[in-house]
Amino acid sequence: MESVENILTQARARASQTGLSYAGAVTPQEAYAVISQDSSAVLVDVRSRAELELVGRVPVATHVEWAFYPGMVANADFAAQLQAQVDKSRTVIFMCRTGGRSHNAALLAQQLGYSHAYNMVEGFEGEANALKQRTLMNGWKHAGLPWTN
Repeated sequence: MESVENILTQARARASQTGLSYAGAVTPQEAYAVISQDSSAVLVDVRSRAELELVGRVPVATHVEWAFYPGMVANADFAAQLQAQVDKSRTVIFMCRTGGRSHNAALLAQQLGYSHAYNMVEGFEGEANALKQRTLMNGWKHAGLPWTN
């Protein structure tokens, strides 16, 4: 397994190459390696409670909803909930379905003073194929990483 230091160096390089204002971007495999090797790192799942119940969850993840189902109404208390649950000094990796909401969460976290905020690209379910099916191309589930119903 690659070292946390190497993974985060690569993640910061991706951020620099793509103009991200937060610390970096990691793949699901890299996110798993980081949270497995660094007990101070935290995976924050920003999907809705409905997604967790219907699609599955990562057992070790902290959950702070970015938006509520139905209607995907923005969680006005997201910042306060994040700050109550996750210390700003920790390495924080945000995850959602495909990487969009987690990107926005990482942006907000950086603005809140989380200097080690990362987005997990591909998300839990990954990109949709031509038939709009997920989990077949990439993402946490496709990579065979731990999850439960």
